[in-house]
This record gives sequence, structure tokens and C-alpha cells, in this order.
Amino acid sequence: MKKSNTAYLSQAAMIAAIYVVLTYVFAPFSFGEIQVRIAEALTILPVFTPAAVPGLFIGCLIGNILGGAVLPDIIFGSIATLIGAFCTYQLRNHPPILAPLPPILANTVIVPFVLRFAYGAALPIPISNPHFKWGSNFNPSGVFLWFRQRRDFAVPFLLVAS
Repeated sequence: MKKSNTAYLSQAAMIAAIYVVLTYVFAPFSFGEIQVRIAEALTILPVFTPAAVPGLFIGCLIGNILGGAVLPDIIFGSIATLIGAFCTYQLRNHPPILAPLPPILANTVIVPFVLRFAYGAALPIPISNPHFKWGSNFNPSGVFLWFRQRRDFAVPFLLVAS
């Protein structure tokens, strides 16, 4: 295996592992009607490395399984993370302030339907949508700004592929 493939797989695996750990450790408020998924802050990483796209998807998939999510949440929640990560990667050559938007939009559109139809959340979708958006998606914006200011300090493992 080439060195670049090894680095890519290693980065994806590390990102997936970090996502799973953050989801599992913060499980009490990572699942439910109003979610604050700390691990979603990692969805800005595709700006720095393409390995983050599969890493985030696999991490979300495993995190949802270990967290006891129902099947629609496992499938559609992971797809929302994949869409957000892929679109963030596509924006890597655009102004960096746009990077948090794809995961916020993907999660804001998909997850309220999952909460309503998979978990039977009592809140109607128009009401749960803004609650979910601000509860779960505040993280990518704030963390992105922190990563942007401290890029070489905050993500040294991503520099392996540079």
C-alpha cells in the first residue's frame, strides 16, 4: 500500500474514532428530541482533508449504532452527515466562512424528519427544525472558527498528508 493511501486511511479512521467517542461519551444529549451532537463539530474537517468525508460517515454510522439509535436514525442521520461532509469538501476552495453551512443545512433538513417519524417526537417539524438547528449545529460554526485560527495546533494529525 502506498504511503498516501495509508495516511488517508489512517486519517479517516482517526476521525471516525473521534466521532464515535464524542457521540458515545455525550450520549445523554446526543440523542433525543433536542440534540446537541458535539461530534458534529468535526464536520468542518473536510476543508482540511478529504479523508474526513468517509471518516465522518463511518463514525456517525458506528456512533448511532452504539448509541442505540433506531434504524431510520442510523441510516438517515449518517446520510445527513455524509452529505454535509461531502458538500463541505466541495467548498474547500471557496471562502472558509462557508464551510459550516453544508452540515448545518443537511442536518436541519433531514434530522427533524427522523426525529418525528422514527422517534415519534411530539414537536411538529416546523418547531423541531429550529430547535434542532440551534441545538445541534451551533457546534460546527464555533469550532470551525477555532480551527481556522489555530489550524497547525488543533489538527496536527491532518498535516501527515500534506
